[in-house]
Amino acid sequence: MTQKLMRTYEEICLEKLKELGLATAREWSVAMGYENPNALAKVIRRILNNTPERLIVLHRRKPRQYKTNDY
Repeated sequence: MTQKLMRTYEEICLEKLKELGLATAREWSVAMGYENPNALAKVIRRILNNTPERLIVLHRRKPRQYKTNDY
């Protein structure tokens, strides 16, 4: 019998970002199925507060770009 692996929504979002590579918050939220570009703002904030080592934020340009830290 196979057991289903339980994942948090943050982990699901990070996996989608890993598929996208380098993406803005708008591109990331559209890939997750949202129409509003700010839909993932709270999720991004939770990831940065709880596990900042898993997300790389490129601050030098606007809009900010995000990518996962693959290790």
